Amino acid sequence: MPLSNNVIGCVNFIAVLLSIPVIGTGIWLAMGTMNSCVKFIQWPVIILGILILLVGLAGFIGGFWRIAWLLVIYLIAMLALIVLLGVLVGFIYMVTMKGSGHPAPSRAYLEYSLQDFSTFLRQRVQKSYKWDRIRTCLSATSICPQLNQTFPIALDFFNAHLSPIQSGCCKPPTKCGFQFMSPTNWIGAINVSADMDCLQWSNVPDTLCYGCDSCKAGLLANLKVDWLKADICLLCTLIGLIIVYIIGCCAFRNAKTENIFRRYKQGHTYSYT
Repeated sequence: MPLSNNVIGCVNFIAVLLSIPVIGTGIWLAMGTMNSCVKFIQWPVIILGILILLVGLAGFIGGFWRIAWLLVIYLIAMLALIVLLGVLVGFIYMVTMKGSGHPAPSRAYLEYSLQDFSTFLRQRVQKSYKWDRIRTCLSATSICPQLNQTFPIALDFFNAHLSPIQSGCCKPPTKCGFQFMSPTNWIGAINVSADMDCLQWSNVPDTLCYGCDSCKAGLLANLKVDWLKADICLLCTLIGLIIVYIIGCCAFRNAKTENIFRRYKQGHTYSYT
């Protein structure tokens, strides 16, 4: 078996291994508490990883068993998957560029505004039929109730570095002027007209500020962090796949050259005999 075929098989086996981080990233996104409530990008990532796995296996088989047509399919399909992965990486980066927290007076935690995020992300949470499902999912978690045990004293709570989802969903906005009783119990708003979220707040455990724009913004801020982490992993995988693909193309071309040369040599030897 020519050396080039072995090289093709080996590099395609690396492509199979590179599918694992992609599938793992999708599973990680699906298992996260926030991401499990917003099921959007997880399945495209998992499906893309599975396709890379299958195409890599096809290239591995075609390389070691010298199945030319399978290698051609591999080269075409893998190029398409690399392009799709590149588009996904760029898309995630573009939609997560915007959105950051704002400091609140005398508070260690940040607060979030829905308008700071990209249009695409806002559309995932602004429509009522989408948010009703998400808020039901969020209210069923222990994200807010656990704050009552962790920060029973006002000073400790004000100095806490809350996650975006805790800051946006578990308490009213600071500008409303509510008085702290516990992390999920606030009374006597001074400035109710400061924000529509001030009217949305309720001390009912399964209501709190889950209907607030600040909660939607907090969720998007959490998603942004997770999606950027996933994007870095996908980018590294993309670079690895490009390198593997280039090596595979060179090896495939060399294998074809070796076959042509070998046939020419055999024909030349036959003509002399």
